[in-house]
Amino acid sequence: MRMDDGLAYMLQYEHVAWYEDHVVKILDRRIYPIETKYVICKDYREVAKAIKDMVTQSAGPYTAAGMGMALAAFQSSHLKEKEQWEYLNEAAKVLANARPTTASRMKLVVDGCLEIVKDSLGPGSDQVIFDYTVEMMNHRYQKINEVAKHLVDLFPQRGKIMTQCFGETIVGLMLRRAKEEGKEISLFVPETRPFLQGARFTASVSYEMGFETTVITDNMPGFVLEREGIDLFTSAADAITLDGYVVNKVGTFQIAVVAKYLKVPYFVTGIPDKGHPKIDTITIEQRDPYESISFQGKRHTLKGVKGYYPSFDITSPDLVSGVVTDFGVYSPYDLDSYMDQVKDGFYSFAV
Repeated sequence: MRMDDGLAYMLQYEHVAWYEDHVVKILDRRIYPIETKYVICKDYREVAKAIKDMVTQSAGPYTAAGMGMALAAFQSSHLKEKEQWEYLNEAAKVLANARPTTASRMKLVVDGCLEIVKDSLGPGSDQVIFDYTVEMMNHRYQKINEVAKHLVDLFPQRGKIMTQCFGETIVGLMLRRAKEEGKEISLFVPETRPFLQGARFTASVSYEMGFETTVITDNMPGFVLEREGIDLFTSAADAITLDGYVVNKVGTFQIAVVAKYLKVPYFVTGIPDKGHPKIDTITIEQRDPYESISFQGKRHTLKGVKGYYPSFDITSPDLVSGVVTDFGVYSPYDLDSYMDQVKDGFYSFAV
């Protein structure tokens, strides 16, 4: 059973990242939904570049990395086993480190690919990794579906929800679950400059799935939280450290501060990350500052004006009402209890 049934276009497996005919096809999220085009990668290094260049983002890179490993297996299938193994290990290193903040989870993805293929090197090894990646993707959707159930239980029967950035799978699955339960919710979606993940992705998925959707600019969340009767603020996370810190798209922290002040609960969704036991293990990615003073390649400041673009910020546990996982809702101060429940090696892929 495929878990993408009934989800919006960009959440269908083939439209995230897909290996077929010895290339990896990735929906270009830099221009979607204004245009629907795909970047075609003929080399695993091109997949890594696509990840770095934000062709795909949120949870998309985890699938792209697996598909990139399948492509690397095809590229090296003519080599002797030892040489192919060395080639695949180099590919794994390049793909895992395409973006620094998520490198620990990306390493788990590519390490899984290496483990599954180590006894199946040679011709056909690409199919082994492809099948594993699809299985992994379906498993992630299944796990996030459990997260969605726990999150939607926190929604009122009729209410207003504020999101931040694009939570990939959880956005589609929480909306599908809300529809199944007959909950009439509407979304207020900050645009998420400079890449506009909220305006272009979250809003597109929400609207396509039949929910009232309102996009706001990134300087409006405080006003909207205070004046529009927002019932709950939620976001996914690029990492949730075991000491309770949330690393997510820059802007999450300031919304969490205002939500706390206005007594609007903030529930983060995701899987606590055993690769980050403490917040000091996190590296915040600094992206090209030009992205902050331009849009779609066109500069909108005078020459000489500087830009600044940390891709993520950090929200402390005192601002988090709960961490919504596949096993239920946990206090950010008690994530070790979650880890005690984990017996499934796939857990870290559920983002």
